[in-house]
Amino acid sequence: MVGRLHQLGGRMLTNAGPRFAGLSKVLTAFVVLALLSAVFLLFTNGTREKTLVADFKVANSLYKGNAVRVMGVPVGHVTQIQAEGDHVRVTLVYDAGVKFPADAKAVVVAPSIVGDRFVQIGPAYNGGPVLPDNARLGIDRTAVPVELDDIFKSIDNLALALGPEGANKNGALSRLVNDTANQFDGQGKQLATTLQNFAKLSKTLDRNDEELFSGVREIDQFTRLLRKNDSSVRDFFDSTARVSKVLAKERNDLADTIKALSKALIVVRDFVRENRTALRGNVDNLERIAALLADRSTEIDHLLKEAPVSLANLGLAGVGLGVAARADLVALIGSANPIDLLCNLLTGGVESAPGGGALCPTLQGIIDQIPAGTLKLPTSTSASTTASSSNASGSKVPTNLAPGIDSVVGNLAGMLAVN
Repeated sequence: MVGRLHQLGGRMLTNAGPRFAGLSKVLTAFVVLALLSAVFLLFTNGTREKTLVADFKVANSLYKGNAVRVMGVPVGHVTQIQAEGDHVRVTLVYDAGVKFPADAKAVVVAPSIVGDRFVQIGPAYNGGPVLPDNARLGIDRTAVPVELDDIFKSIDNLALALGPEGANKNGALSRLVNDTANQFDGQGKQLATTLQNFAKLSKTLDRNDEELFSGVREIDQFTRLLRKNDSSVRDFFDSTARVSKVLAKERNDLADTIKALSKALIVVRDFVRENRTALRGNVDNLERIAALLADRSTEIDHLLKEAPVSLANLGLAGVGLGVAARADLVALIGSANPIDLLCNLLTGGVESAPGGGALCPTLQGIIDQIPAGTLKLPTSTSASTTASSSNASGSKVPTNLAPGIDSVVGNLAGMLAVN
């Protein structure tokens, strides 16, 4: 091929003349160099391989030349197997164009009971860091299949444990099997239903795993709280136990009390039933009185502010009066209307006084709302015997005297007393 290119280049130079002789030599050298480079790259890329070293616990039925696969596709082979103390070191080679993830693992796979095994590398590369050339996988990143001899040995051990020299030495296992067979005899349908319901339960728990685990976490937090307050919880239970003991000792008295309470409730029920109308009337009256007091709250507030001052004046007014004048004053107060007397005391008989225009009707309205017979208006004995007496000068006691003396205060309080 190179000779033909050289001949072709020579003909072109012969036809083109000596001017293109140097250019043809450069072009020929460039083409030859390009072809050699392409051949070299082709052969080197096709034969280049990477190496991977993996340590396994055992390497049973694994030989030199066994395949190395990724997802079942061959990508290399085993080149060396050697013992390294408590493990086996296996050297693998694979195509340079194949990439493994940095966290790849190696597993020995047995495709059949009898036959050669191969090394599976996984997982498949899907982006990210790449396992470098000459990497090493430790025992924590490798696995081997369970040997058939180990399976047979485990079955034999189980049989010995359940046999006449083990759990069934006294026939316990046989009795268990027989009793279980008797229990399930004829219950196949119910057992199948139970298994189906259990499957539904498993699906429900699977769909609500977040709620289930949340509940478990809350229970865990509750148990931690109880553990943290263990002494307080113990004290609480001890106190509850003591109260239970006391109640147990007094259960007869408690029973009698409950019976008496039951009888009392029956009596109260009968009383309420028989006096329902009267009770309703009393409640209505109380409601009207409360409403009236609420409506007259301003006047009552004025009354409470002015009454102490007026009563104090009543006590001081009679200091300079004689005995006869005091007696006549007592008679005057005893014979007067309590409502009018109290209004005159608080307002001085002036309608324009603060609260005077509404105070007397307010007090009279309150008295009218109270059922008849509930007000007791006592009479003063001294007032009846001295109503017509005169003072030392022979003149009548003025009716507009300023409020009176200590005994009059007592009579005034008595006249407004409510039974």
